[in-house]
Amino acid sequence: MADITKVLVVGSGAMGAQIAMVCSLAGLEVAVQDVAEASLERAREELTQRMQRSVDKGRITAEERDASFTRMRFGTDLAEAAKGVDIAIEAAVEKIDVKRSLFADLDRLTPEHAILATNSSSFVPSKIADATTRPDRVVGMHFFNPALVMKCVEVVRGPQTSDETAAMTVALVERLGKTAVVVDKEIPGFIANRLLNAVRDEAIRLLEGGYASVESIDTAARTALGYPMGPFELMDLTGIDIGYHTKQARFEETGHPADAPSRSVVDKVERGELGRKTGKGWYDYTNEGNH
Repeated sequence: MADITKVLVVGSGAMGAQIAMVCSLAGLEVAVQDVAEASLERAREELTQRMQRSVDKGRITAEERDASFTRMRFGTDLAEAAKGVDIAIEAAVEKIDVKRSLFADLDRLTPEHAILATNSSSFVPSKIADATTRPDRVVGMHFFNPALVMKCVEVVRGPQTSDETAAMTVALVERLGKTAVVVDKEIPGFIANRLLNAVRDEAIRLLEGGYASVESIDTAARTALGYPMGPFELMDLTGIDIGYHTKQARFEETGHPADAPSRSVVDKVERGELGRKTGKGWYDYTNEGNH
């Protein structure tokens, strides 16, 4: 089992940029590729600011920061970025046709031994693997936001993912200083999000049934269950539309009414009340600092 030393991260949004920095901080060579030069520039700027804050807080030294940036290269040329890599981690837009097309390109451009991993939070590996000639080396590698901070990485095995691929991916996760959680049999939503979604769905049922207020449900989650924030607070933080689109996609796939977005969530999305980013969601953030 060869060591992974060179990483390609495709997509330079918030997740892709932070995954790339996590890899670089662990001493790996990292190529960051994106179709948009502006996105790459934004990623560079945001990572520079984040790393400076880490230096200021004493988490890393200035030398470690500088060394991490020397191990990174940014570019729009996928063929160039894919040369000699041991693993490609896809963090592109959550659209299955885009991912399948990208994985077909990665299959063609990366070395034969390279693992092709997807950071998708919603698509299982088998939805993507058959776009390649190496389904045994396709795996889910689901980081959580913010990737620089969150410890958990779900390693999702597709039906054709080999034992060696899974083992190498787990070893890489551990090298990054993260905790690998293996999903032995693929299922939409994997582990953490399925648990989270079950709590969210029950919270909405309690609210819509008139059993308790948003505030009461969130307070119970924090003070009885030890959650850092309640389900409604979390929806506001991540964006109510994110959960809406996830549920809508699941409903379109299964046709099961239980998988459809709830009425109150649909109402919020239609009114543009998507949480903190719009100033209002389950709570009102127009006077920031107050619910």
